Amino acid sequence: MRATMYFAAIALLFMGAPAHAQAPNTQAPNARPNIVLILADDVGFTDLGAYGGEARTPNIDRLAARGALFSRYYSSPLCSPSRAMLLTGMDSHRTGHATIVEVLPRELRNRPGYSMRLEPGVVTIAERLRQSGYRTYVTGKWHLGHGKGDLPDSHGFDRSFVLDASGADNWDERPYIPYYRRADWFENGKRAHLPKDFYSSQFIVDRMIDYLDADAAQTDKPFFAYLAFQAVHIPVQAPRKFTEGYNGVYDGGWESVRAARWARTQALGLNPADASPAAPHPRFRAWSALSADDRALYARSMQVHAGMIEAMDVHIGRLLEYLAARGLADNTIFVITSDNGPEPSNPMVEPDFVRWMDLRGGYTRKLDDLGERGSFVFIGPEWANATSAGALYKFTTGEGGLRVPLVMAGPGIAPQRIDARAFVTDITPTLLERAGVTAPAAAIDGVSMTGLLGQTQSALRSDGDVIGVEVSGHAALYRGDYKIVRTPPPLGDGSWRLYDVTRDPGETRDLSNDQTALFDSMRAAYDAYATRVGVLPLPEGYDVQRQVVHNTRMKSLQQYWWVLALGAVLLVGVAYLVIRMLGAALRPRRA
Repeated sequence: MRATMYFAAIALLFMGAPAHAQAPNTQAPNARPNIVLILADDVGFTDLGAYGGEARTPNIDRLAARGALFSRYYSSPLCSPSRAMLLTGMDSHRTGHATIVEVLPRELRNRPGYSMRLEPGVVTIAERLRQSGYRTYVTGKWHLGHGKGDLPDSHGFDRSFVLDASGADNWDERPYIPYYRRADWFENGKRAHLPKDFYSSQFIVDRMIDYLDADAAQTDKPFFAYLAFQAVHIPVQAPRKFTEGYNGVYDGGWESVRAARWARTQALGLNPADASPAAPHPRFRAWSALSADDRALYARSMQVHAGMIEAMDVHIGRLLEYLAARGLADNTIFVITSDNGPEPSNPMVEPDFVRWMDLRGGYTRKLDDLGERGSFVFIGPEWANATSAGALYKFTTGEGGLRVPLVMAGPGIAPQRIDARAFVTDITPTLLERAGVTAPAAAIDGVSMTGLLGQTQSALRSDGDVIGVEVSGHAALYRGDYKIVRTPPPLGDGSWRLYDVTRDPGETRDLSNDQTALFDSMRAAYDAYATRVGVLPLPEGYDVQRQVVHNTRMKSLQQYWWVLALGAVLLVGVAYLVIRMLGAALRPRRA
């Protein structure tokens, strides 16, 4: 009750916001709801304004104030598995996206669950909704397959304009890492190109509005719109007008920001008042140990990070205005979340990346235009840990990698904070139920959250139910208040640990030696989960970062074999000429 009153009070703060002129409602009062699913990329648990972040996100905050804000919603630690689960309601191993192709070892290629494509029999929410009469659209990042039959037009979407890679530049049509030869965008299954005035967040909304406009006459059919933003995946990029709005905000460094954000989550009731954050990992640098130039660069990088989130929110606001002006907003369910926790990568430590950036990428890292066209920005592990407000970040199954924001608003959803634990596979069954669509029980691993949203139940699962997660050796299992988690080297030692994450979301007190019976039963539950969904063992000595480097080199060899072949031919030719010349010089001259 207190949480409901709290969010109702917040909603009142926004009632004075200017209303947009609305056209007459084009849908019948009791029509099935439209659905807008918005997925941010690598946004940490505390990045949004409603969750205590510094970024200005008034449009998302307004939706949170009039709808449900989740405090214990979990995804997977990597993007493709998360996106597959979000769009199907199935565990990622059952979809074919157990991990991402960029870190897949050779030994697991094309094994069941590791095909890196939506496998036969896997049905997306778009397919189910379209079969029941919905119009279906997607714009933005796809990353669920590249080949024939793997793009959105083959998986239930009427109209689509998508990037099939893990990421790309936000200003231009070009790749962001040497793994990719180019940035491949597709419209309705065919190679497409970007406009000259491209900025990712703006374009993703522009094209979605174009699609909705093109089918505006179909007033008898509700729509499903999936917008998958690139914000704030690397390269982190934003217009200067947004970046400069955060001048000085991050000059104090990551330790102070992490402490402040943790305190704000406690003030908002998102974390227990007596809980402590995890201690910094031994690999993390102290802010004070950086040079003045590095501190300036990292502070500015975090400004770009906040600016990119704000820019995304501004363009989300344009979509909300569009829907309101056409009388569609009141009968639309809005879902806003992130695919995983914040991105910790620092590509500059990889010599291959530095060479690529200098020779082909054409990127710079100058302070005066950081985040603008031609600039490559990342926030690194220390800032990522600060934004997660949990242990670690993306790639890991620490709370910082799995616990992400979730906001749901729309018809029948009262202002409230939901503290029940929910998972990414729960989104599809929830939206299908609200749309009046039934899916076979065997095809869905998630649970509908309709009871939570309608405030007729306080928990989604019983204390005996489990939620398992595994991606590239990082693993976790939740049951009731507890979690077991395994973090492989180099960030962990590969041992399982037990935490009461309801009371200790910072994962500061390992209970595995104190509650051995619980620990053993949860370990057995994880093994049963792994067997059920088809988790396969990794090769001996597997390391994610080394695998990325290896896969990138193999991909580069595949892409540029002709350059190497030409170089070899030239080398052989030069050697032949040198030998001929030496032979001629050494041959005795005739008198």
